[in-house]
Amino acid sequence: MSTIRLLIVDDHPVVRAGIRGMLAGQPDFEVAGEASNGEEAVALCNRLRPNVVLMDLRMPQTDGVSAIKRIRKQWPDVHVLVLTTYDSDADILRAVEAGATGYLLKDAPLDELHRAIRAAARGEAVLAPPIAAKLMQQMRSPGEERLSGRELEILMLVADGKSNKEIARHLHISQATVKSHLLNIYEKLGVSDRTAAVTETLRRGYIRLT
Repeated sequence: MSTIRLLIVDDHPVVRAGIRGMLAGQPDFEVAGEASNGEEAVALCNRLRPNVVLMDLRMPQTDGVSAIKRIRKQWPDVHVLVLTTYDSDADILRAVEAGATGYLLKDAPLDELHRAIRAAARGEAVLAPPIAAKLMQQMRSPGEERLSGRELEILMLVADGKSNKEIARHLHISQATVKSHLLNIYEKLGVSDRTAAVTETLRRGYIRLT
């Protein structure tokens, strides 16, 4: 059996140590490195070229979703398995749209984690049952047009009080593009302004304030 090289990404050292411990004793697993944020994860992927990245989502500097996008764009053969405590619809959707191969919660049984890592290394989609159920529910929701990952990003920045100019600078797009996205968001949500858009997405569980 070939060895699966792993990169553990989490901003808490104790959590990283715990994950490393959960992987111990598996002869086909090799922890090649650890990173405390998305920026470090991208740099280590360049140096270590792991087969699977175990990625947390909410971290300082560069978050998990941003790191997933960069990793999948630069190294399509590196698969990312999200391992997090967050299970909101918005978190799941953004991670999957960014290119995550799988999504597990940190309280997943040990054997489920091991199976998920092996499946991710083969490029197979892996979703914990509660996560799969949430995605299916989103797909089945009548009369609700889904927001794209970019639209969710913009809404979260709006919720954080950012202006169109600040959002444009943060996402490296033009203010006109931001305005166009907002108009699309308003139409999908059936609202007419920024405040109503944030309120509606919070109600639907697409985003949440931390």
